[in-house]
Amino acid sequence: MSLSTGAMGVAVSPEVAAALARGGAVVALESTIICHGMPYPKNLQTAMEVEAIVRDNGAVPATIAILDGVPHVGLNSEQLKSLAISGRQFQKTSRRDIAHVVASGGNGATTVSATMFFAHKVGIPIFVTGGIGGVHRNGEQTMDISSDLTELGKTPVTVISAGVKSILDIPRTLEYLETQGVTVAAYRTNEFPAFFTEASGCKVQCRVDSPEECANIIYANKNLYLGSGILIAVPIPKEQAASGNAIEAAIQKALKEAEDKNIIGNTITPFMLDRVKVLTGGCSLEATYSDIALVKNNALLGAKIAVALSDLHQRFRRSAL
Repeated sequence: MSLSTGAMGVAVSPEVAAALARGGAVVALESTIICHGMPYPKNLQTAMEVEAIVRDNGAVPATIAILDGVPHVGLNSEQLKSLAISGRQFQKTSRRDIAHVVASGGNGATTVSATMFFAHKVGIPIFVTGGIGGVHRNGEQTMDISSDLTELGKTPVTVISAGVKSILDIPRTLEYLETQGVTVAAYRTNEFPAFFTEASGCKVQCRVDSPEECANIIYANKNLYLGSGILIAVPIPKEQAASGNAIEAAIQKALKEAEDKNIIGNTITPFMLDRVKVLTGGCSLEATYSDIALVKNNALLGAKIAVALSDLHQRFRRSAL
Protein backbone atom coordinates (compact mmCIF):
# COMPACT_ATOMS: atom_id res chain seq x y z
CA MET A 1 0.00 0.00 0.00
CA SER A 2 1.10 3.58 -0.67
CA LEU A 3 0.24 6.75 1.16
CA SER A 4 -0.83 9.54 -1.18
CA THR A 5 0.48 13.02 -0.49
CA GLY A 6 -2.67 14.55 -1.91
CA ALA A 7 -2.26 17.77 -3.84
CA MET A 8 1.31 16.93 -4.87
CA GLY A 9 0.03 13.98 -6.89
CA VAL A 10 2.80 11.70 -5.61
CA ALA A 11 2.33 8.41 -3.75
CA VAL A 12 4.82 8.06 -0.90
CA SER A 13 5.26 4.69 0.76
CA PRO A 14 4.33 4.50 4.47
CA GLU A 15 7.94 3.70 5.42
CA VAL A 16 9.33 6.72 3.58
CA ALA A 17 6.53 9.02 4.78
CA ALA A 18 7.15 8.01 8.40
CA ALA A 19 10.89 8.57 8.10
CA LEU A 20 10.40 12.01 6.54
CA ALA A 21 7.85 12.97 9.21
CA ARG A 22 10.29 12.25 12.02
CA GLY A 23 13.24 13.87 10.24
CA GLY A 24 14.93 10.54 9.67
CA ALA A 25 17.51 9.64 7.04
CA VAL A 26 16.09 8.83 3.59
CA VAL A 27 17.98 8.07 0.37
CA ALA A 28 16.35 8.38 -3.05
CA LEU A 29 17.19 5.79 -5.71
CA GLU A 30 16.48 5.90 -9.44
CA SER A 31 14.65 3.21 -11.44
CA THR A 32 16.24 3.58 -14.89
CA ILE A 33 19.18 1.44 -13.77
CA ILE A 34 16.68 -1.32 -12.90
CA CYS A 35 14.65 -1.18 -16.12
CA HIS A 36 17.30 -0.19 -18.64
CA GLY A 37 20.61 -1.03 -16.98
CA MET A 38 20.61 -4.82 -16.72
CA PRO A 39 18.41 -7.87 -17.41
CA TYR A 40 16.07 -9.69 -15.04
CA PRO A 41 16.70 -11.18 -12.48
CA LYS A 42 20.08 -9.44 -12.04
CA ASN A 43 18.35 -6.07 -11.93
CA LEU A 44 16.01 -7.16 -9.12
CA GLN A 45 18.86 -8.68 -7.14
CA THR A 46 20.91 -5.51 -7.51
CA ALA A 47 17.99 -3.24 -6.54
CA MET A 48 17.28 -5.30 -3.43
CA GLU A 49 20.95 -5.38 -2.45
CA VAL A 50 21.30 -1.61 -2.86
CA GLU A 51 18.19 -1.00 -0.74
CA ALA A 52 19.57 -3.39 1.89
CA ILE A 53 22.87 -1.47 2.02
CA VAL A 54 20.96 1.76 2.62
CA ARG A 55 18.90 0.14 5.41
CA ASP A 56 21.91 -1.55 7.03
CA ASN A 57 23.56 1.85 7.35
CA GLY A 58 20.67 3.54 9.12
CA ALA A 59 18.64 5.13 6.32
CA VAL A 60 15.40 4.35 4.50
CA PRO A 61 15.64 3.66 0.74
CA ALA A 62 13.14 5.37 -1.56
CA THR A 63 13.21 3.93 -5.08
CA ILE A 64 11.30 6.26 -7.40
CA ALA A 65 9.23 5.33 -10.47
CA ILE A 66 5.98 6.22 -12.23
CA LEU A 67 3.43 3.40 -12.05
CA ASP A 68 0.25 3.64 -14.14
CA GLY A 69 0.60 7.41 -14.32
CA VAL A 70 1.24 7.90 -10.61
CA PRO A 71 4.70 8.94 -9.39
CA HIS A 72 5.77 6.68 -6.51
CA VAL A 73 8.45 7.47 -3.94
CA GLY A 74 9.36 4.24 -2.19
CA LEU A 75 8.38 0.88 -3.66
CA ASN A 76 7.33 -2.30 -1.90
CA SER A 77 8.82 -5.68 -2.85
CA GLU A 78 6.03 -6.51 -5.31
CA GLN A 79 6.34 -3.16 -7.08
CA LEU A 80 10.11 -3.54 -7.26
CA LYS A 81 9.74 -7.02 -8.77
CA SER A 82 7.19 -5.80 -11.31
CA LEU A 83 9.54 -2.99 -12.29
CA ALA A 84 12.43 -5.43 -12.77
CA ILE A 85 10.40 -7.92 -14.83
CA SER A 86 8.90 -5.20 -17.05
CA GLY A 87 12.35 -3.79 -17.82
CA ARG A 88 12.42 -1.73 -21.01
CA GLN A 89 8.63 -1.72 -21.22
CA PHE A 90 8.94 1.15 -18.74
CA GLN A 91 9.74 4.38 -20.56
CA LYS A 92 13.03 5.99 -19.63
CA THR A 93 11.74 9.18 -18.03
CA SER A 94 13.66 12.41 -17.57
CA ARG A 95 12.13 15.71 -16.38
CA ARG A 96 11.06 16.40 -19.98
CA ASP A 97 8.93 13.24 -20.08
CA ILE A 98 7.21 13.38 -16.68
CA ALA A 99 4.05 15.24 -17.70
CA HIS A 100 3.45 13.00 -20.72
CA VAL A 101 3.99 9.74 -18.81
CA VAL A 102 1.70 10.87 -15.98
CA ALA A 103 -1.02 12.26 -18.26
CA SER A 104 -1.09 9.11 -20.40
CA GLY A 105 -1.23 6.80 -17.39
CA GLY A 106 2.09 5.29 -18.43
CA ASN A 107 4.92 3.59 -16.62
CA GLY A 108 8.17 5.47 -16.26
CA ALA A 109 11.65 4.53 -15.07
CA THR A 110 13.11 7.73 -13.68
CA THR A 111 16.51 9.03 -14.76
CA VAL A 112 18.74 11.26 -12.63
CA SER A 113 16.82 14.44 -13.46
CA ALA A 114 13.35 12.98 -12.83
CA THR A 115 14.48 11.24 -9.64
CA MET A 116 15.91 14.52 -8.34
CA PHE A 117 12.67 16.30 -9.18
CA PHE A 118 10.47 13.87 -7.22
CA ALA A 119 12.95 13.55 -4.35
CA HIS A 120 12.91 17.31 -3.82
CA LYS A 121 9.13 17.43 -4.21
CA VAL A 122 8.64 15.20 -1.16
CA GLY A 123 11.62 16.52 0.83
CA ILE A 124 14.37 13.93 0.29
CA PRO A 125 17.75 15.72 0.16
CA ILE A 126 20.02 12.78 -0.79
CA PHE A 127 20.01 10.75 -4.01
CA VAL A 128 22.35 7.88 -4.88
CA THR A 129 23.10 6.77 -8.43
CA GLY A 130 25.95 5.17 -10.40
CA GLY A 131 27.11 7.99 -12.62
CA ILE A 132 25.54 11.12 -14.06
CA GLY A 133 25.23 12.29 -17.64
CA GLY A 134 27.30 15.14 -18.95
CA VAL A 135 28.37 17.15 -21.96
CA HIS A 136 28.92 14.78 -24.89
CA ARG A 137 32.08 15.03 -26.92
CA ASN A 138 31.67 17.67 -29.61
CA GLY A 139 28.85 19.03 -27.46
CA GLU A 140 29.85 22.56 -28.41
CA GLN A 141 28.60 21.68 -31.91
CA THR A 142 25.71 19.32 -31.17
CA MET A 143 24.45 20.90 -27.93
CA ASP A 144 24.10 17.34 -26.62
CA ILE A 145 24.09 18.08 -22.89
CA SER A 146 22.43 15.83 -20.33
CA SER A 147 19.44 17.23 -18.46
CA ASP A 148 21.12 15.86 -15.32
CA LEU A 149 23.34 18.94 -15.36
CA THR A 150 20.56 21.51 -15.65
CA GLU A 151 18.60 19.66 -12.96
CA LEU A 152 21.57 19.95 -10.62
CA GLY A 153 21.55 23.67 -11.31
CA LYS A 154 17.96 24.20 -10.19
CA THR A 155 17.02 21.42 -7.78
CA PRO A 156 18.56 21.39 -4.26
CA VAL A 157 19.22 17.66 -4.01
CA THR A 158 22.66 16.17 -3.34
CA VAL A 159 23.65 13.49 -5.84
CA ILE A 160 26.15 10.83 -4.81
CA SER A 161 27.77 9.36 -7.93
CA ALA A 162 31.00 7.91 -9.27
CA GLY A 163 31.49 10.97 -11.43
CA VAL A 164 31.16 10.96 -15.21
CA LYS A 165 32.26 8.29 -17.70
CA SER A 166 35.17 9.40 -19.85
CA ILE A 167 33.15 8.59 -22.96
CA LEU A 168 31.79 12.09 -22.24
CA ASP A 169 33.67 15.38 -22.16
CA ILE A 170 34.58 15.67 -18.49
CA PRO A 171 36.29 19.12 -18.56
CA ARG A 172 33.30 20.68 -20.36
CA THR A 173 30.91 18.87 -18.03
CA LEU A 174 32.62 20.47 -15.03
CA GLU A 175 32.62 23.86 -16.74
CA TYR A 176 28.89 23.53 -17.39
CA LEU A 177 28.24 22.57 -13.76
CA GLU A 178 30.17 25.67 -12.67
CA THR A 179 27.99 27.80 -14.94
CA GLN A 180 24.94 26.22 -13.31
CA GLY A 181 26.25 27.10 -9.84
CA VAL A 182 26.60 23.49 -8.73
CA THR A 183 28.95 22.63 -5.88
CA VAL A 184 31.12 19.71 -7.03
CA ALA A 185 32.92 17.85 -4.25
CA ALA A 186 35.23 14.86 -4.54
CA TYR A 187 35.25 12.32 -1.74
CA ARG A 188 38.68 11.74 -0.19
CA THR A 189 40.46 12.89 -3.33
CA ASN A 190 41.43 16.15 -5.03
CA GLU A 191 40.55 14.90 -8.50
CA PHE A 192 37.18 14.38 -10.14
CA PRO A 193 36.69 10.63 -10.73
CA ALA A 194 35.89 9.30 -14.20
CA PHE A 195 33.57 6.48 -13.14
CA PHE A 196 35.74 3.50 -14.13
CA THR A 197 38.92 5.17 -12.90
CA GLU A 198 39.67 7.48 -9.99
CA ALA A 199 41.66 9.85 -12.21
CA SER A 200 40.24 12.18 -14.84
CA GLY A 201 42.98 14.82 -14.87
CA CYS A 202 40.46 17.40 -13.61
CA LYS A 203 41.00 18.93 -10.19
CA VAL A 204 38.09 19.97 -7.97
CA GLN A 205 37.79 23.02 -5.75
CA CYS A 206 36.05 21.13 -2.94
CA ARG A 207 37.30 17.99 -1.21
CA VAL A 208 35.33 16.20 1.51
CA ASP A 209 36.72 13.45 3.73
CA SER A 210 33.78 12.31 5.85
CA PRO A 211 29.98 11.97 5.77
CA GLU A 212 29.84 14.73 8.37
CA GLU A 213 31.71 17.17 6.10
CA CYS A 214 29.28 16.36 3.32
CA ALA A 215 26.33 16.93 5.64
CA ASN A 216 27.70 20.33 6.70
CA ILE A 217 27.87 21.49 3.07
CA ILE A 218 24.36 20.22 2.35
CA TYR A 219 23.05 21.94 5.47
CA ALA A 220 24.70 25.24 4.51
CA ASN A 221 23.34 24.99 0.96
CA LYS A 222 19.82 24.55 2.31
CA ASN A 223 20.02 27.31 4.93
CA LEU A 224 21.33 29.81 2.38
CA TYR A 225 18.51 28.94 -0.05
CA LEU A 226 21.01 28.61 -2.89
CA GLY A 227 18.46 26.56 -4.78
CA SER A 228 21.07 24.46 -6.60
CA GLY A 229 22.10 20.87 -6.16
CA ILE A 230 25.38 19.37 -5.00
CA LEU A 231 27.39 16.65 -6.71
CA ILE A 232 29.55 14.43 -4.52
CA ALA A 233 31.83 12.33 -6.70
CA VAL A 234 33.11 9.09 -5.19
CA PRO A 235 36.13 7.26 -6.71
CA ILE A 236 35.87 3.62 -7.72
CA PRO A 237 36.72 1.27 -4.79
CA LYS A 238 40.30 -0.02 -4.94
CA GLU A 239 39.13 -3.63 -5.20
CA GLN A 240 37.33 -2.73 -8.44
CA ALA A 241 40.13 -0.62 -9.89
CA ALA A 242 41.64 -3.39 -12.04
CA SER A 243 38.43 -4.17 -13.94
CA GLY A 244 37.66 -0.48 -14.12
CA ASN A 245 41.06 0.30 -15.60
CA ALA A 246 40.54 -2.33 -18.30
CA ILE A 247 37.31 -0.68 -19.39
CA GLU A 248 38.90 2.77 -19.21
CA ALA A 249 41.76 1.59 -21.43
CA ALA A 250 39.22 0.41 -24.00
CA ILE A 251 37.46 3.77 -23.85
CA GLN A 252 40.70 5.63 -24.51
CA LYS A 253 41.55 3.34 -27.42
CA ALA A 254 38.08 3.83 -28.90
CA LEU A 255 38.43 7.60 -28.54
CA LYS A 256 41.71 7.48 -30.47
CA GLU A 257 40.03 5.41 -33.20
CA ALA A 258 37.18 7.92 -33.41
CA GLU A 259 39.68 10.76 -33.77
CA ASP A 260 41.63 8.92 -36.47
CA LYS A 261 38.42 8.22 -38.40
CA ASN A 262 37.17 11.80 -37.88
CA ILE A 263 33.99 10.56 -36.22
CA ILE A 264 32.34 13.55 -34.58
CA GLY A 265 28.95 14.91 -33.56
CA ASN A 266 26.03 12.64 -32.77
CA THR A 267 27.74 9.60 -34.26
CA ILE A 268 30.56 9.45 -31.73
CA THR A 269 28.56 8.05 -28.78
CA PRO A 270 27.10 5.01 -30.59
CA PHE A 271 30.53 4.38 -32.14
CA MET A 272 32.13 4.45 -28.69
CA LEU A 273 29.54 2.10 -27.17
CA ASP A 274 30.02 -0.43 -29.97
CA ARG A 275 33.84 -0.25 -29.99
CA VAL A 276 34.20 -0.56 -26.22
CA LYS A 277 31.98 -3.64 -26.31
CA VAL A 278 34.21 -5.18 -28.98
CA LEU A 279 37.49 -4.17 -27.34
CA THR A 280 36.48 -5.61 -23.97
CA GLY A 281 35.15 -8.86 -25.41
CA GLY A 282 31.49 -8.03 -24.96
CA CYS A 283 31.52 -5.79 -21.90
CA SER A 284 28.85 -3.09 -22.14
CA LEU A 285 29.37 0.42 -20.81
CA GLU A 286 25.76 0.36 -19.63
CA ALA A 287 25.85 -2.58 -17.24
CA THR A 288 29.03 -4.10 -15.88
CA TYR A 289 30.18 -5.68 -12.67
CA SER A 290 32.05 -2.44 -11.97
CA ASP A 291 28.81 -0.47 -12.44
CA ILE A 292 27.03 -2.54 -9.81
CA ALA A 293 29.95 -2.29 -7.39
CA LEU A 294 30.03 1.49 -7.83
CA VAL A 295 26.31 1.87 -7.13
CA LYS A 296 26.67 -0.20 -3.97
CA ASN A 297 29.67 1.83 -2.85
CA ASN A 298 27.75 5.05 -3.47
CA ALA A 299 24.74 3.68 -1.56
CA LEU A 300 26.94 2.98 1.44
CA LEU A 301 28.27 6.54 1.51
CA GLY A 302 24.89 8.06 0.64
CA ALA A 303 23.24 6.36 3.61
CA LYS A 304 25.98 7.57 5.95
CA ILE A 305 25.63 11.13 4.65
CA ALA A 306 21.83 10.97 5.06
CA VAL A 307 22.26 9.82 8.68
CA ALA A 308 24.83 12.55 9.37
CA LEU A 309 22.52 15.17 7.85
CA SER A 310 19.55 13.94 9.90
CA ASP A 311 21.66 14.07 13.07
CA LEU A 312 22.80 17.59 12.18
CA HIS A 313 19.19 18.76 11.74
CA GLN A 314 18.20 17.17 15.04
CA ARG A 315 21.07 18.86 16.91
CA PHE A 316 20.17 22.29 15.57
CA ARG A 317 16.50 21.75 16.42
CA ARG A 318 17.39 20.84 20.00
CA SER A 319 19.74 23.81 20.36
CA ALA A 320 16.98 26.14 19.14
CA LEU A 321 14.61 25.04 21.92
